[in-house]
Amino acid sequence: MDIKLLDILVCPVCKGPLLYRKAEQELVCKPCRLAFQIKDDIPVMLADEARKLPDAEEV
Repeated sequence: MDIKLLDILVCPVCKGPLLYRKAEQELVCKPCRLAFQIKDDIPVMLADEARKLPDAEEV
């Protein structure tokens, strides 16, 4: 994942910062509790495609 791209990407829902989870290949928005998958080094930044994080999952 390109570090420059990570600096400019924000959550499409709340416009907040995203946390990069390298092992899971996803970008996480803590306030929205959404995880956006990264496919072939391209983040899928669609709210409909995001994984909703369960309350039990640590962010």
